[in-house]
Amino acid sequence: MEYFTGLKNLVLPEYGRNIQNMVDHALTIEDRAERTRCAKTIINLMGNMFPHLRNVEDFKYKLWDHLAIMADFQLDIDYPYEIVKKENLYTRPDTAPYKSGRIKYRHYGMVIENMIQKVFEYPEGSPEREQLILLVANHMKKSYISWNKEGVDDAKIFQDLAEYTKGKLTIALGSMKLFEIKDNQPRLNKPKMNNNNMKKQGKN
Repeated sequence: MEYFTGLKNLVLPEYGRNIQNMVDHALTIEDRAERTRCAKTIINLMGNMFPHLRNVEDFKYKLWDHLAIMADFQLDIDYPYEIVKKENLYTRPDTAPYKSGRIKYRHYGMVIENMIQKVFEYPEGSPEREQLILLVANHMKKSYISWNKEGVDDAKIFQDLAEYTKGKLTIALGSMKLFEIKDNQPRLNKPKMNNNNMKKQGKN
């Protein structure tokens, strides 16, 4: 009896041992045309295993890539598509250029700091600048409340905005009205009283 523990590891386990055996058999076929026909049959069987993906645009491309991977790129056939190269299979993508640096107020985040810097690109007193300041302040208030459920007044937001800009951007209290933002976190509903519960309470 042959045990699975004695077999070689499957490169793509999702296709199973039988498909891998077919791929191994295709590698032994000497005639190129016959080998290509065998590969197409294997692709059809692989596709039948995932019928819900047939309408996915790049599904066929992936099947041929997977066939090449299972054959360790040794299957010499006429591929209908350009398959992935072996040297590109395990390469890591370039590191995303995340901006590093200390965030002054974590509950506001880096986006707010970038938005505040954007304010100074507009001329002082311009409508665009005033609208952006209002947008920034309202967003700060929304972010603050998401961390502090007790709420916050406009004065606190204006104070933090002034600290962000080292006093370059100050807003007098009452000169700008921010939105009334409430905590929208879902509350647990009280259990509804049914007739049985009402009868039990009546007996008590």
